[in-house]
Amino acid sequence: MGLPMGTEFKPYKKIKLRDAGRDERWLQSQIAENPSILGLGELTLFRKELKQASGGRLDMLLADPETETMYEVEIMLGATDPSHIIRTIEYWDVESRHYPSREHRAVIVAEEITNRFFNVIWLLNRSLPLIAVKLDVLEIGGDFVLHFTKILDIYEAPEVGDEQPGSSSSRQAWEQYS
Repeated sequence: MGLPMGTEFKPYKKIKLRDAGRDERWLQSQIAENPSILGLGELTLFRKELKQASGGRLDMLLADPETETMYEVEIMLGATDPSHIIRTIEYWDVESRHYPSREHRAVIVAEEITNRFFNVIWLLNRSLPLIAVKLDVLEIGGDFVLHFTKILDIYEAPEVGDEQPGSSSSRQAWEQYS
């Protein structure tokens, strides 16, 4: 099945949000208007710029109305850094204590998640429900597109007994399976 007649591909250029004349507050407003753009499901805005007892402000608290799962979202333009990761975890902890009957997910949104910090986030992800979302801003024919990609989802440990009896994880078993 091809493209309809008259449809053409348009080149794009990846840019930083600030280069498009926008800031973090603008991005928060875009997400607040339509939280589903993050790719985390049909979420609703619960609170925005939520003042924390620690003195910081959680960028946004989103909720899944069906499961009552809360998403503590910390947004950072540019690359992740240690304080961004720590704030995300801290806000997740505060809100999970505030709403203990609900499930919670810590969400880091950044334009760049470097290998160094991806490894740190991946390790932390084994202990707490941490999601990493990468933001790309694309310029296409003078218009701008926000594109969010979930690069790390919450870790779910395999259930005990998932392996087949007598299964092996050796290279020889893998080659035979392949």
